[in-house]
Amino acid sequence: MKMELIQPFINAADAVIADMLKCTTSIGDVSMDEDSYRRKGAAASIAISGDIEGRVIFDMEGPVAAKVASVLAGAEVSESDQIVRETVCELANMIIGSAVTSLNDEGFRFKIHTPEIHEAEQGYKGSEDTEALVMCFETPAGSVFMNIAMRYNRRRKADSAAS
Repeated sequence: MKMELIQPFINAADAVIADMLKCTTSIGDVSMDEDSYRRKGAAASIAISGDIEGRVIFDMEGPVAAKVASVLAGAEVSESDQIVRETVCELANMIIGSAVTSLNDEGFRFKIHTPEIHEAEQGYKGSEDTEALVMCFETPAGSVFMNIAMRYNRRRKADSAAS
């Protein structure tokens, strides 16, 4: 997987999570995942199509998701509240929005689909031509996971090989 495709997502996630939780974050585990992704808490999935194809999953442990939801709602919420799942989708929108700006500045053109709540315990597996990178952002409130499976669209890849 090309770092030029995933670095904007890493930078955006780090900045948005730190801003939402008013804390510093650190990157914990980073791994290439060949198995199906296993959800850890409240998760949102976003599909991407165009010059870049793939999907990004943002997954927050329950306490982290409840804390972010509390910040955005301006009141305490519990991990089981529906607003927690909606908050994960909103956080995903904020992160993707920031990453998209960077990728657009680099000349990539693509469509970002609406975030969806990812409720399956497991799903999405990398493929032969699409590796999945899983990374963990450690915060004082708990862990936030980002699973990125991205590749160049075959047409874009052929265009860049001809140059």
